[in-house]
Amino acid sequence: MNSNPDSQTIAEKEWISKTQMKKQMNDLQQLGMELTKLSTDTLKKMNLPEDLLQAVLSYQKISSNSALKRQAQFIGRLMRETDTTPISDYLARLKGENNAHNAYLQRLENLRQRLIADDSSLTEVISQHPHIDINNLRTLIRNARKEQIAGKPPKAFRAIFQLLKTEISEDTYS
Repeated sequence: MNSNPDSQTIAEKEWISKTQMKKQMNDLQQLGMELTKLSTDTLKKMNLPEDLLQAVLSYQKISSNSALKRQAQFIGRLMRETDTTPISDYLARLKGENNAHNAYLQRLENLRQRLIADDSSLTEVISQHPHIDINNLRTLIRNARKEQIAGKPPKAFRAIFQLLKTEISEDTYS
């Protein structure tokens, strides 16, 4: 009999019931199934381990129901061997569940509104981000103002946001 109470508490903390283990495995498999719904380009951007990436791409090509189930289980097994935190974070960001990313997008939206409203904001953006394509931004702002006046679809308005998003990185813009 082991008389050391510390070893008993450690063993009790490490013990996980079979139900909990199954739930964890199912959760990882579900996370893997979310990957199967993404495009190939998005999957490649995620820097997944090569074997997991190949398994997900193979899943997308399979049409047989029983083969899909086997491949889903295989993906779940690979997910158990993978650090899932970056995968979960990336998926949350894609779904719009990441508060920091949402705040960044909101700041870009506010900046776009200010740029269209007055020219002094353009000077501020140029001073903060000298690498930005100034001529293109000026053209887009001018076209967005014309679109608003004419009641046309907001093509330039959207293009301003895309330009800001590509030129101003999330980690430098606060």
